[in-house]
Amino acid sequence: MDVNAAVAAAAAIAGVLTGVIAMLAFRWSEREQKRPTRTSLHTDPVLPPGVDTVLSVLRSSAVVLDEADAVVKASSAAYALGLVRGGRLSVEPMLQMARDTRRDGEIRQVELDLPRRGTGRGGEALAVSARVAPLGSRLVLLLVEDLTEARRIEAVRRDFVANVSHELKTPVGALSLLSEAVMDASDDPEAVERFAGRMQIEATRLTSLVQELIDLSRVQNDDPLEDAEPVRVDELVAEAIDRCRHQAGTKQITMAAGGTADLHVWGNRGQLAAALGNLVENAVNYSPARTRVGIAARRVTAPGGDHIEVAVTDQGIGISDKDKERIFERFYRVDPARSRATGGTGLGLAIVKHVAASHGGEVTVWSSEGQGSTFTLRLPEAGVARDRANQHPDLDDLDDEADQSTPQSSPYEPLPAPEVLP
Repeated sequence: MDVNAAVAAAAAIAGVLTGVIAMLAFRWSEREQKRPTRTSLHTDPVLPPGVDTVLSVLRSSAVVLDEADAVVKASSAAYALGLVRGGRLSVEPMLQMARDTRRDGEIRQVELDLPRRGTGRGGEALAVSARVAPLGSRLVLLLVEDLTEARRIEAVRRDFVANVSHELKTPVGALSLLSEAVMDASDDPEAVERFAGRMQIEATRLTSLVQELIDLSRVQNDDPLEDAEPVRVDELVAEAIDRCRHQAGTKQITMAAGGTADLHVWGNRGQLAAALGNLVENAVNYSPARTRVGIAARRVTAPGGDHIEVAVTDQGIGISDKDKERIFERFYRVDPARSRATGGTGLGLAIVKHVAASHGGEVTVWSSEGQGSTFTLRLPEAGVARDRANQHPDLDDLDDEADQSTPQSSPYEPLPAPEVLP
């Protein structure tokens, strides 16, 4: 009986131990299920309070990385720039900056040139400024600013200043040399007269350049719709012809006007007159002697309302396709030597383009080498433009758009030959 009692006691103790071990195992398993795993820390970390709201209103592209370099949060702009692909930061220099910042906690900033998405190796580079800072104990915040447009505007400004300096230096230098020549030839009346004539030409060129710089600055800074009024197209055409009558008479060029009468546009009369005058003056200056320059206006029906087209046609040498893409750039000349001979400054078409854009219109060109050119100024008709007077964009934006846009050939055929003015 003592043996049986011992066996029963042993069995009871074993049962109790088994129950305790099972209970401990169950508790340990339950605790492990509740404990966050390393994988969950990487896939679903929690942002500090308020960070998500702040990132949603930032203009910069924002990316938050965890300790495994996985993307926790990324703005839509970051995806648009191609910074995030497949849940990972795709720009290696930025990724290395994030790792260094996570290691030592220092804020870092760098400017980089990145290839644009879909453009390949030969595409235009994307200029960005990247700034990395620690966010809490495990996260890193990356902010990226797109500097491409700012750099483009700065390049335009530098080119403009350089071109202005060069253009002013040429006539000023010529006047200095000619004045010395006049002094040295003081005892030669014929030489003095010849040099004085050259000085007058250079002074006229300098005056024209300064005036066009003033005109360009004025059309960029002034709101043409502040003093807008209905303007008769017939009066603008007559004023442009009168402005160029002397030059045309010297070259025996016939100027003719025609098209639809009694048309009106809405805008600043002075700016519109300057724009059309520049087109007619260019047509006269670049046309051979004893040719014809025509100016014609017509109404064109468009989905957004009727427009007025004023076309200026010449019988000059024409413009090549490669030059048509650049003729509206400031200081660009198809033939620099010929432009200086005609007194051109390279600003006339830039002024025309800006005036057209600021009035809600456009200027286009049709040209064929050896057959002449037709420049078409297209503006909303007075009633349509007046209705848009309070909805036009800021002129600074128009100026940027004018610099970026590429002029296209006019979709309209050259207008019929107009009638000669009496």
